[in-house]
Amino acid sequence: MRIGFVSTRFHGTDGVSLEAAKWAHVLEENLGHQCFWFAGKLDTDPDVSYLCPEAFFEYPGIGAIQKALFESDGSRPQYLSDEVESFSSDLTAELRCFIARYELDMLLPQNVLAIPMHVPLGLAVTNLAEEGMPMLAHHHDFSWERSRFDHGCAADYLQRAFPPALSDQVLHVVINSRAGRDLLERRGVPSSVVPNVFDFENPPPKPDAYGDDFREQLGILPDEILVLQPTRVVPRKGIEFAIELCCRLQEKLGRKVCLVVSHAAGDEGFEYLEELIRLAGQLAVRVMWIGERVREDRGNDANGRKCYRLWDVYPHADLVTFPSLYEGFGNALLEAFYFSRPAVVNRYSVYIEDIEPHGFQVVTMDGCLTDQVVHDAARLIDDKEKAAHWGMHNYRVCKEHYSYRALRQGLGDLVGRLAG
Repeated sequence: MRIGFVSTRFHGTDGVSLEAAKWAHVLEENLGHQCFWFAGKLDTDPDVSYLCPEAFFEYPGIGAIQKALFESDGSRPQYLSDEVESFSSDLTAELRCFIARYELDMLLPQNVLAIPMHVPLGLAVTNLAEEGMPMLAHHHDFSWERSRFDHGCAADYLQRAFPPALSDQVLHVVINSRAGRDLLERRGVPSSVVPNVFDFENPPPKPDAYGDDFREQLGILPDEILVLQPTRVVPRKGIEFAIELCCRLQEKLGRKVCLVVSHAAGDEGFEYLEELIRLAGQLAVRVMWIGERVREDRGNDANGRKCYRLWDVYPHADLVTFPSLYEGFGNALLEAFYFSRPAVVNRYSVYIEDIEPHGFQVVTMDGCLTDQVVHDAARLIDDKEKAAHWGMHNYRVCKEHYSYRALRQGLGDLVGRLAG
C-alpha cells in the first residue's frame, strides 16, 4: 500500500516526528509498504514529501486563530469561523493534491486528529475521512489532557475532529491504556493500544570519535557530574525537579553537577524557561540549554559551532532525569533505557499503569523530591557497577515489550484491517 503520513511537522527531534519515523521504517522495511509525507515543516526525503507551509502550527495567521479559539470564552465571532473555514478549505485542497500526486491508498495522521495545535488542519483531514479516505489515526495526546484547551469557543470543532468518530473510515491507535479508555468514554470510539518503541533488537552504536569531545566542546569539566534531561522545555516535563535534584546532589556528593537540557523551548512559549533560569540561579545549579547544539544530523551551526545528535550525548550522562508530571507515554525514557543509562523517574500515571508493571529498575519519586530519592540517585552515580546492572536489566525488559518486533505485529494487523 501507499501510505501518506500527515502532521503539522515531521522535522527535528520532537516525540511525534521520531515515532512517525519508526512507524515508517517498520511499514517499509518489514511490511513492504511505501510511505509519503505531508506537513508544514519537513526534513524527510523530498522525493516522497509534500511540503505545505500552511500546515505548520507557526504559519502566519494560524497562531492568531489558535489564540482566539482557546483564550476567549463565549460565542465564536463570525470572522473567526470564516478564517478557520478558509484555512481548512485550502488545506483540504492541498491534501487532495498530496493524495493524487502519490496515488495514496490511505492516510496516517500523526497526532493531528488528537491535540488541536492546528484546528484548520484537523478539520481538513476530517473532511477527507468523511469523504471516505481510509485512515489509521495515531494519537499521542488529546485535548482533554491539556488544561489550555479546556475553555474557548472551539467546542464544536473539538467534537467533530479531535478525534472524529468515524469508525467506518478511521481506525484509531493510542499509546497508552488510559487514553484508550478516555477515548471510548468521551467519544464512543474504540481504539488499539500500540506503545512507543525502540529498536531494542539492535543495540545502539558504540560511541565514536565525533562524540568523544562533547564535554570539552560544551565546557563541562571532566570531574563534573553530567545529569541529562532529554526533553523539550515545557511545563509538564517537571524540569524544576531536575534542577532541585542537581542542587541537592552537589551538597550530598561534594561535587559540581551540570544539568544538560537537550531540547529547545518555544513550543509553548518561553515563560517556563525564564522561571527555570531564575530557579537555577537561586539554587546555584549550572544548567546548559543545548537545544541549538542537538540536531538530527551532525555538523556545524551557523556560527561554526559543532553540533551533535542526542545519541552522542547519552554515553556521557552519569544520570538521566525524567521528572515529568504527565506523559502520553515517555519516549525519552525508553531512549534512556536503550542506552542503558540510570534514571530518576517521577511516577506519572501512564508509567504507573503501563510501564512500571514490567519491573524496571529506576529511582522513582511520587511528585516530591525526598531525601530517599536524593540518596538513591547519589548512590547510582557513585556505584557504577550497580548502575550498569540496572541498565542491562532495563534493556532486556524493553527488548521483550518495546521492540520493533512488537510494532511489526501491531501495525501489520491494523493496516490489514484497514485494507480489508
